[in-house]
Amino acid sequence: MTNHKFLYFFGICFLVVASVFLAVSAYEKLNMPVTGNTISFSGEGKVFAKPDIGLVRIVIFSEAATPQEAEKTNSPKSEKVVNFLKTQGVAEKDIKTSEYNISPQYAYPRNEEPQIKSYLVYQELEVKIRNLDKAGAVIGGVVSVGANKVTDLRFTIDDLDKLKNQARSEAIAKAKKKANELESQLGIKLGKIVNFYENAGGFSPVFYEKALSAPSQGGAGPTLPAGENEITLNVTLTYQIK
Repeated sequence: MTNHKFLYFFGICFLVVASVFLAVSAYEKLNMPVTGNTISFSGEGKVFAKPDIGLVRIVIFSEAATPQEAEKTNSPKSEKVVNFLKTQGVAEKDIKTSEYNISPQYAYPRNEEPQIKSYLVYQELEVKIRNLDKAGAVIGGVVSVGANKVTDLRFTIDDLDKLKNQARSEAIAKAKKKANELESQLGIKLGKIVNFYENAGGFSPVFYEKALSAPSQGGAGPTLPAGENEITLNVTLTYQIK
């Protein structure tokens, strides 16, 4: 009787283990990638273009004993800066407040708790300059009318997608040309493209990191050459081998 029970128990265990093994095997087969015979070719596309816009951050801040006084001092400064930008041909849609905050400023007396000594109103404008010939005058001028700092100036491309499409087309053409050349050299017959991979290799806007924190002494503002931007894009085409 004992032997029958043992055999019965052993049989059940065997069936359970076998079921698990079969289930795992089936799962692995379902999730196994289909490889087949394939070959990949890569190509790189480059486009050079002159920047057509300048992006810059303009900072206006004021400090006073109360938040209300700080805002009262800062608002006219901000208004003067915005009005000046408009006189230089900067459209209202290209002037955006990217940051605005009011924060207490603390004094730290020795052996005492920190004490609020004043309040700081901080406003940061993100400005898009479309007429690059006026970039120097704009940057020099905003400081003279009340801006405390101009920073993070960079010259870039407004419609970057258009240039990326050009670089992509060039990269694909180079990859296909390489595939056609190597098809005969390797003695293979290529089928359809089964995979496409793209890597935006790089885009290099021109940066001017030095901040202007004092009014320009000259009327025309600083000279700011815009240079040239490079857009690089790499693609990989994977073909089936017939």
